[in-house]
Amino acid sequence: MKGQTITVHSWQELQEALYHDSWNDQLQRYRSSYVYRGLENKDYELSSTLNRLGESHLEKHLLRNFRKYSHKQIKSEYKSIWNWLALAQHHGLPTRLLDWTYSPYVALHFTTADFTRYDQDGAIWAVNYVDSKRYLPDQLSLIIEREGSHIFTAEMLERAVRSLPELGQLKREDFALFFEPPSIDDRIVNQYAVFSMMSNPNTLISKWLPEREVRYFKIIIPASLKWEIRDKLDQSNINERVLFPGLDGLATWLKRHYRDVRLEYPKQNKAEEERERPSESGENPREA
Repeated sequence: MKGQTITVHSWQELQEALYHDSWNDQLQRYRSSYVYRGLENKDYELSSTLNRLGESHLEKHLLRNFRKYSHKQIKSEYKSIWNWLALAQHHGLPTRLLDWTYSPYVALHFTTADFTRYDQDGAIWAVNYVDSKRYLPDQLSLIIEREGSHIFTAEMLERAVRSLPELGQLKREDFALFFEPPSIDDRIVNQYAVFSMMSNPNTLISKWLPEREVRYFKIIIPASLKWEIRDKLDQSNINERVLFPGLDGLATWLKRHYRDVRLEYPKQNKAEEERERPSESGENPREA
């Protein structure tokens, strides 16, 4: 399945779509080679925070100053630029990194996290990270083959390249790579997090994928399904309390969990009341 867009109409259809192409014939097990990214609006692009900033030349200045001013706040001594990049992304600095997860249900959480956007269709992107390896430069391909891995760690990247400018110089053509961030805190661990990164920070992975032999697909989540999905995720313990451990995550979860969904449809409720109200003749309009 390359570049297919699937629109689901029920929870059952959604389950089939999320786990599409997850059977590994070689292992004889359901071991997916996809990572997932959930978006609240189906029209959002796969753009990094640096892309949305619109000033990719500021990347080195942002990261340099983040490193300079953050030493007092962090407990670990990070030497690798890739660990620093992951840390900066984790704390909201605009970077070229894009957040993904191995878990389709965590991606579903981010598609339905904001109940003020339940009038909008959401989406989940899925990309086969194993397929993407074939476009890596030789230096990186050799490292990942020796490790017998499909996804990099910061330490593996450090063996071949030690700066962002060096990354772009490894190969003339743009390439994408996926790497797992260090376990900075429980949030990264619980979200089953993965990052993607383009060698050229101005290139969107959604523009890069169609021109490559990399399997990917997009699932459209209709707005009408979002509350059902949200409630079933909560029952499965996929919520802010778990994914964002701490008081902020707990408060966010409780705020949504106890929201009266009838407040989302005041006009519909008013119309229902009008239909229930007896007419002047004493007849119920529904029975007329």
